[in-house]
Amino acid sequence: MKKLLHVFLLLSFSIPVYSGDRVLEGYISSFDYAARKEMKMDSKGLIKLLKDGKAQLIDIRFKEEYQAWKIGPSLSIPLNELPKRLKELDASKIIVTACPHKDRATIAMVYLRSKGINAKYLTDGLIGLAENLRGDNAKAFINAINKN
Repeated sequence: MKKLLHVFLLLSFSIPVYSGDRVLEGYISSFDYAARKEMKMDSKGLIKLLKDGKAQLIDIRFKEEYQAWKIGPSLSIPLNELPKRLKELDASKIIVTACPHKDRATIAMVYLRSKGINAKYLTDGLIGLAENLRGDNAKAFINAINKN
């Protein structure tokens, strides 16, 4: 929790809030327990949304990390490229940001929300997602998303 607070403090000073664009300021000012719960997505919830075609998974790791290993239906947009690649996101879906744990995913989620995009971060990270996509679960998952 302390780490998450540090990320939010860092972001509140590092993401410029331009006059007329108060989305981030409003998001932080209205942040409460409901907002805290709503910004999160665990692997099981993500798998269900991906099967239903309601989410887009964005892997925000560096290119080299993504090339070394990747998770199924994810779009690789490294965190440092995110501002330039917003047009690649499907605004009709919930955008779920992910990295191995959750530090960079949280930064990406806050950035996307500051742009008015419905975004969540993967709480158990790509490592948790990989754990949930083994064996029969992987086969059923791939079959389900290929139907969409």
